[in-house]
Amino acid sequence: MLKSLFIQNYALINELRIEFERGFSVITGETGAGKSILLGAIGLLLGGRAEARMIKSGARRCIIEAEFDLTGSKAEVFFEENDIDFDGHSCIIRRDLSDNGKSRAFINDTPAQVSQLRALGAMLIDIHSQHQNLLLSQENFQLNVLDIIAHDQALLQQYQSSFEAYQQARQQLRDAESALARGLEDEDYLRFQLQQLEELDLAAGKQEEMEQEQQMLEHAEEIREALWTAEQLLQGDDRTSSGVLQALHNAERSLSAIASMLPAADELTTRLDCCHIELKDISNELSAQAEDIDVDPERLAIVNDWLSRFYSAQQKHHAQSEQQLIDITEDFRNRLSLIDSSGEHLQALRNACEQAACALQDLGAQLTASRQQAAHEVEQKMTALLAPLGIPNIQFQIIINQRPEPSPTGLDNVSFLFCANKNGQLQSIADVASGGEIARVMLSLKALISDAVRQPTIIFDEIDTGVSGRIAERMAEMMSAMGESGRQVISITHLPQIAAMGRHHYRVYKQDSADETTSNIEHLDADGRITEIAHMLSGTELTDAAIANAKTLLSHAETL
Repeated sequence: MLKSLFIQNYALINELRIEFERGFSVITGETGAGKSILLGAIGLLLGGRAEARMIKSGARRCIIEAEFDLTGSKAEVFFEENDIDFDGHSCIIRRDLSDNGKSRAFINDTPAQVSQLRALGAMLIDIHSQHQNLLLSQENFQLNVLDIIAHDQALLQQYQSSFEAYQQARQQLRDAESALARGLEDEDYLRFQLQQLEELDLAAGKQEEMEQEQQMLEHAEEIREALWTAEQLLQGDDRTSSGVLQALHNAERSLSAIASMLPAADELTTRLDCCHIELKDISNELSAQAEDIDVDPERLAIVNDWLSRFYSAQQKHHAQSEQQLIDITEDFRNRLSLIDSSGEHLQALRNACEQAACALQDLGAQLTASRQQAAHEVEQKMTALLAPLGIPNIQFQIIINQRPEPSPTGLDNVSFLFCANKNGQLQSIADVASGGEIARVMLSLKALISDAVRQPTIIFDEIDTGVSGRIAERMAEMMSAMGESGRQVISITHLPQIAAMGRHHYRVYKQDSADETTSNIEHLDADGRITEIAHMLSGTELTDAAIANAKTLLSHAETL
């Protein structure tokens, strides 16, 4: 429950600190006194958007802080998951706004993200403002009411996980079918291109090998002539025998002749012999290579044709290297392989999609059954709750139809039907209910929901719009009953019948000074309550009759 609220430099508030109590409390005050300011400040603590314009004029900083008593709540999981200290009882939320637009948030003095405030706030307070009455006509709200009453959140989460799996399976099947359709359109093209590339018999290094062979074939005569010339220079010709090898042989003979006279000649002779052997080997290799060099126009034509087709393929497929062209060839093979095996692949995806659909339908059917059971409970309880609120002939029915396609929330379309008269026809509640009737329906739904979720604090912002007199008193009794089970219920109201029913009464008021107007709030004592309710009855002028009437209302409330 909300124990205390501290506000400093927010809107028209200089500084206020107010303590709140359990049970049913009311907040009253003239229109424009600042009740909406209080709600706005609480909304910031629950993760609302912070803006610099919210800071009181002339101030540099705004602080809003609230303390909550979470004894007996199930909030421990939130604090554990977010690594925030928690003693099991007290929780303090603070929001600081600076005039430079920056905002900081703290939970138990631990810096927090706005998303964390929202998550925690959803467990702490439900603020029902007037515009939320419009939610009654929205299917998602009606469906959420059933899910809350049915306590089927775990089942709904299973369904939603199954729905995501089903959507993923469907998307994979659609993607595969689209890819196959595109592939079939391009199949002839792919096969033609692959045939051309496969005819090249591509392999790493083949381009370089073919280019080298081309060079050799184009200059075969020149190469062979050079080899023969080199060989002749080593061997000499038949006429002169003046080759290098003959010269070396002659040098060896000369040195051998003086070996007995010059000891060093033996070593020199040996070295010349080594050179002679090496050069003779080179000569033989030159001869062999010259013999192997053929002028082969046919082979040159084959090599030129291969290289021409290779360069053309590179240009056509925008390949910058031989490896890229090899990769493109493999990609074509893979794409055609997918086309060739598409039947088996598509069948596997269809089977997976059917299995996901069956699992989804099974969980959806369980969810529908749970909602149908909850619908009967809601119909009975809403009839019992609304009859004392001035709709004795209430007809309230919940229709659940199957959706044409599964949705993230289930297989169901839900519609709340309403009729306030015996002989009337049931119609969509938003189409036939008046403003006052919608307020009473919403209050009754909130009473049902609050019992189901055990939310510690509920704030009703003028839930009584469109009602008065005895009906207002009945609505106050319902809110009071909601607060009797240890819950904190706060109603912002303009009706004296509701104000008199509160166990605690707070008044919001404005004060004018020489240079500013400020909003304040006070906890009224018994005399203060009489005066406030009398003003609500008679207006600005306080009459004896209004005071007597106020006392009567308060006395009557105490007997209930």
